[in-house]
Amino acid sequence: MKIIGLDVGTVRIGVARADTATKIAIPDGFINVNGQEISEIQRKLRLYNSNILVMGMPRSNNGNQTAQSEFVKQFARQVAATIPGLKIYFQDESLTSVEAERRLKARKNNYQKGEIDAESASIILQDFIERMQVALNNQQSLSPASLGEANNNSDNQNPASNFTKEEEVTSSKSSKKQPKKKSFMKKIIIALVILSTVAGLGAFGAYTWYEKQLAAPKNFSCKFNSPAAAATSEGSEENPDCHYQKFEIKTNQTIGDIAENLKKAGLIRSDFAFKTYLKLSSKSAKIKAGTYSLRANLSAKEIVEQMEKGVASSEVFNLTVLPGETLKEIKQKLIKLGYLSEQIDTALLKKYDSPVLKGLYDNEGKLTNPAQPANVALEGYLYGETYQFYKGETVEHIFETMINQLNSVVVANHIEEKFQKRGFSLREGLILASIIQKEAHSEDMPGVSMVFQNRL
Repeated sequence: MKIIGLDVGTVRIGVARADTATKIAIPDGFINVNGQEISEIQRKLRLYNSNILVMGMPRSNNGNQTAQSEFVKQFARQVAATIPGLKIYFQDESLTSVEAERRLKARKNNYQKGEIDAESASIILQDFIERMQVALNNQQSLSPASLGEANNNSDNQNPASNFTKEEEVTSSKSSKKQPKKKSFMKKIIIALVILSTVAGLGAFGAYTWYEKQLAAPKNFSCKFNSPAAAATSEGSEENPDCHYQKFEIKTNQTIGDIAENLKKAGLIRSDFAFKTYLKLSSKSAKIKAGTYSLRANLSAKEIVEQMEKGVASSEVFNLTVLPGETLKEIKQKLIKLGYLSEQIDTALLKKYDSPVLKGLYDNEGKLTNPAQPANVALEGYLYGETYQFYKGETVEHIFETMINQLNSVVVANHIEEKFQKRGFSLREGLILASIIQKEAHSEDMPGVSMVFQNRL
């Protein structure tokens, strides 16, 4: 049996289909909105011998319906009024076009707008199928009416609330054939019940996979159980995995982007399972922007719980270091934040371990330039950026974070290789860049750089 999915728009309607045996939604083209769209939908239903439609119900980021939602519901009424025995289900959707375009970009360079609509329809239909699987696992009926209630717990999602009794729109067409329609629907219900029995093992396997993907990527124990404790307590974690990673969620960032970044950072097992969990738990709109401290022994549910709460401003502070600022200027900022001058001086004398510091120390851990005062050795190595730290973090940890950030930038942009092509070591290049950044305006930097290089 086939189920047809639609992404209803005012210009085009994306189409997808899925077989209840394979439970995989695939794009199936698009229909132009030109007055013949309902006839085209009828043709699709006849072609695939289907009488079940799933339509995407647009939602805003905060979960509310939009003007487009009303358009979709009105269109659904028109379709139901012209096709006897049709069952229509709504599936919540938001930003599916963005996700669809991202998928298409990953597959090919050139694509048409209609392909985005078809891909969006497949995402909507796949989400509906997955909700159907969850309903099965919760021992809920697979008859159309029960499935609509099980999978649509928000307002106006149950087709029964949008149409007449039992989700059907009666008309002069359908009333004449009522006995045949009831018989046909009975066959559909029986077929779905049989499907639920045959697919029981598959559904259980899918649910088991889903739960496994929500588990923490790694299993390990740590000395400190919170970022604040790790930042303010004496001593450090022996296991490198116990070090918290900074993970930033920017304003207006999509759930797909957040899930993808978490997967790249090794903080979740599956971005697909993470997005599915957010949709099923209706928590997508509750995620708050901010910088979080996470590690790989947290489950996806624990990560979402943190992101729901947000970062408590009373526990953290921001430190902004501008590009080209000197150690003296950075020290003054730290003093204003409550750190003692002696604490900062002690941290400046410490030897730090990072690849970007290559050339600063010799094999014995001493400065390669004995004439250089130790308290200014880190000049140019504290990367200019806005940082967020927990209150009580040591100055050493603050400097270490800034040095590691510089190393990340150097590696990501192949800066050491670029310096070598110009005849500079990494340390020489960083010193030169620091001087230019401090002394020259942005528009003058390329010219000033060439002057320095010609004279060296």
